[in-house]
Amino acid sequence: MKACTPGPVPPSGGGTYPNSFPPLAEGVLDYAVYMLDPAGNVVSWNSGAERFKGYTAAEIVGSHFSRFYAEEDRRSGLPARALDLALREGRFENEGWRVRKDGTRFWAHVVMEPIRGPDGTLLGFAKVTRDLTRRREADEQLRRSQEETRLLVQSVTDYGIYMLDPEGNVETWNAGAQRIKGYTAEEIVGQHFSRFYTEEDRATGEPQRALATAVQEGRFEKEGWRVRRDGTRFWASVVIDPVRGPDGALLGFAKVTRDITERRDAQIELERAREALFQSQKMEAIGQLTGGVAHDFNNLLTAVIGSLELVRKRLPPDEKNLLLIDNAMQAARRGATLTQRMLAFARRQELDPELASVAELVAGMTTLFDHTLGPSIVLDVDCPPSLAPVRVDVNQLEMALLNLVVNARDAMPRGGTIGIAASEVEAGPTSPVPLPAGRYVRLSVRDQGHGMDATTLARATEPFFTTKGVGKGTGLGLSMVHGLAEQLGGRLQLESAPGAGTTASLWVPVAGGADVPSQRSPSASALEATSLHILAVDDDALILVNTAAMLEDLGHEVTTAYSGPEALAALSRMERVDLVVTDQAMPGMTGTELIAEIRRARPDLPILLATGYAELPNGEGADIPRLNKPFLQAHLGQAIADVMRDRNRSS
Repeated sequence: MKACTPGPVPPSGGGTYPNSFPPLAEGVLDYAVYMLDPAGNVVSWNSGAERFKGYTAAEIVGSHFSRFYAEEDRRSGLPARALDLALREGRFENEGWRVRKDGTRFWAHVVMEPIRGPDGTLLGFAKVTRDLTRRREADEQLRRSQEETRLLVQSVTDYGIYMLDPEGNVETWNAGAQRIKGYTAEEIVGQHFSRFYTEEDRATGEPQRALATAVQEGRFEKEGWRVRRDGTRFWASVVIDPVRGPDGALLGFAKVTRDITERRDAQIELERAREALFQSQKMEAIGQLTGGVAHDFNNLLTAVIGSLELVRKRLPPDEKNLLLIDNAMQAARRGATLTQRMLAFARRQELDPELASVAELVAGMTTLFDHTLGPSIVLDVDCPPSLAPVRVDVNQLEMALLNLVVNARDAMPRGGTIGIAASEVEAGPTSPVPLPAGRYVRLSVRDQGHGMDATTLARATEPFFTTKGVGKGTGLGLSMVHGLAEQLGGRLQLESAPGAGTTASLWVPVAGGADVPSQRSPSASALEATSLHILAVDDDALILVNTAAMLEDLGHEVTTAYSGPEALAALSRMERVDLVVTDQAMPGMTGTELIAEIRRARPDLPILLATGYAELPNGEGADIPRLNKPFLQAHLGQAIADVMRDRNRSS
């Protein structure tokens, strides 16, 4: 059999095919442009077809075009359907896999159109194929990237990530948005995003401003309250970015929301802790300053009161200057009261604790309240007698309660009701005041006055801070109550708001352990003590001279020393010493250090410590008898009598 080279097949209608393409088609390299006869056999072949299909014209002309299809497409009859569609619809266009000569595949874009003669006879088909493999790979890569991004966005649960259309309606919805806001995609897609805003924000147009800002500035970022599906609120961090097309047209908005309620709460708690620490440090610094000033002032008052008392005793009864001395003594005693309040704030006053019933204490003061408050004030008392006892200095607590009641009265110049209530409460981590866990009695005084703003409330317990007019208050009342509460192991709590009145509450620990006996009040018998040989020690000459004068006036023999070492030297020279009276705050050697030295050599020698401080460093001097400054001669005599009586009992 003679081999022959396939060539163009004449059309059945008697027409003829050109033997070659026009020069334009022949020179096209990016497109495969070729002709098929009515049966689908290749009758022409250009350079572009040869370049990306791999066949030369001699190899492919006369072959059926189905050779370029994948095996599965040939089995499914796709080539025949392509010819049929081209005939019926006048055009066939499709994309799909095609096969090169070497068996590799490429992604082809195919256009096929029927070619007819002047009389309408089908002459064949014009077929244009383009290799879009690279574009398809890029499209596929883009699709995978978009799908990965979609899956990533959908899997994020810590952020609500979704799209809005240009009007603000929700178009997409991820798992984070559902977790944070509570809506499923079916419930929220198509709804306006303003649904997540609070009612007050919607009323002020906040959602519209957010979109407008994003459009104008290219980004909107803010924190604020948002509303979940169940109506609860959360603190959200929101970012909105406009999404634009290639032509700059606004396509919508990308919105990212994060629930930062816990972070905000933690920041608020941190700020509160910082503020509490700052306030504590400030009050501690003020307390140290106040305590130091009060201590020095006490020393001066000790000399003033003692000297006035001695001078008055030595003047005849009809002396005209007695009135002036009594006036000076009254002023000095008021000064002593002032220093006691300052020491109370600084927690350095000497307390005389004993078991007490708050209900009985309040009941015992009702008559005093009636005289103090006046007819325009109604007193409402609710203090059940079943309350557990507390360990307090009764006099100091009564003074504190009186201060609170007077403050409540002054806050209501036109009258009103003052409520005094007591209840037993349990302190713990959730208590409104920071206190060690345990049981407390809360004693509250409530008024219906004008109240205090936050700034005033923050400074209310500072010494010398007052909102009363000039001459109507020292500014030490609340600071004294604050210091007393702290010294008792409790806390003063103030609750107030403008126009809502004020409630001042004293939290006092419930008592435990044995009772502590109170001091005996001065008695005349103390002035009749046997004459003693006393060593008086103080670094302040004014006080030492005054103390020595008081002691001598009581009939004692006195040796003085201005320091601890000088006192030890004097003791070694004195033939007889019955008692040592020493100050605490002295340079070089404190009173407690001096006492320790004395007790090493003479453990049985009675000692009296005169000081204005309640607490000594490192808990020293707990077993040392004390005399509080400033003191009257009667107090001094009583203290000496007590010390000597205790010595006689133990010997």
